[in-house]
Amino acid sequence: MAYEAFCVTVGCGAESGAHDEQEAAQDWALRHTGRTGHDLFRRVFTDHAKVTRAE
Repeated sequence: MAYEAFCVTVGCGAESGAHDEQEAAQDWALRHTGRTGHDLFRRVFTDHAKVTRAE
């Protein structure tokens, strides 16, 4: 699972980058809010599935 947060304030474009832990993306958003006052984020949760062919 990968967790990311994207600031959606017009003209900002800042993003947390992918993290293995949800708390890391949330902490980034909190720090970003503290520095900028921006308070709306898009959160993305991505999982991956590894599949193998049966022979």
